[in-house]
Amino acid sequence: MTTRDIPIDLVAEAPARLAPGAKQLGGDKIARSPARFDANAPALRKPGWIRVRIPPGNAVQQLKAKLRANALVTVCEEASCPNIHECFGKGTATFMILGEVCTRRCSFCDVAHGRPKPPDPNEPANLARTIRDMGLRYVVITSVDRDDLVDGGAAHFVACIRAVREQNPATRVEILTPDFRGRGRMDRALAVLAEAPPDVFNHNLETVRALYRDVRPGADYDWSLTLLQRFKAQHPEVPTKSGIMLGLGETEAQVEEALRDLRDHDVDMVTVGQYLQPTPHHHPVMRYWTPNEFAAIERLGQDLGFTHVASGPLVRSSYHADEMAHAAGFLV
Repeated sequence: MTTRDIPIDLVAEAPARLAPGAKQLGGDKIARSPARFDANAPALRKPGWIRVRIPPGNAVQQLKAKLRANALVTVCEEASCPNIHECFGKGTATFMILGEVCTRRCSFCDVAHGRPKPPDPNEPANLARTIRDMGLRYVVITSVDRDDLVDGGAAHFVACIRAVREQNPATRVEILTPDFRGRGRMDRALAVLAEAPPDVFNHNLETVRALYRDVRPGADYDWSLTLLQRFKAQHPEVPTKSGIMLGLGETEAQVEEALRDLRDHDVDMVTVGQYLQPTPHHHPVMRYWTPNEFAAIERLGQDLGFTHVASGPLVRSSYHADEMAHAAGFLV
């Protein structure tokens, strides 16, 4: 295997130097990333439409306690999602499997980097039991990147899908997967996922082509598009979904190009939201797109033929995922 086949950030630092499960966050994580950006760019003042209102009650702490009791984590917490209070207040969450340590060092992401522990064999059962106890009818399951696993974690996704369906036969399952990048890894992952396809397959493109190396090092724009298209070709009855962030330095023309690329690769649904800098060490926000601009992007997406477009400052990939799938006519 050449360095071309290995994600860029793994070349920069082999995870074996870190103890399994040890976390690198903020400056420790980004300092060794190959991403390049102006770390001294002035911090932009958040506009009024970015403000998040915290609802009354203690739903966040209550749900966190339930998740910890079952040894589960959510991307809502690990990625510092601005909608955590709204979603937790409704009793919904996007579950993050395969641990809370990622093998990548993306400059936009707040999830910790390091050397992950082996997959927890009890996690599928714990996840299924928690979903049953919460009475959830629609769940999103995502994961960190697991470049240390030969199939990128696909078999663990399938184990979770099967466990959830066994204990919750009426529950719909959306998975938000990593890119399964690496020699032979996409082939293995797609073969494994074919054993128990989800109800919705989601993989985020994240940003425009021109910004990939400095926003999503270790990933590849065309690789992600190919993953989405290949899954759809194998499972034409399963809706595919992707998402991008705005505010990292992209232009309107580049955003339109990304949306056209997604449609050309048979993606059905798309989400578009505003990037928010999780810590001062991460990629700065270069621009806050206005609600009117997000509305124009939504109209563009509809014109391009997406079955559903969610575009707004606080939209995230799994935000109101159940409503989105129903609105698009995929679920009844």
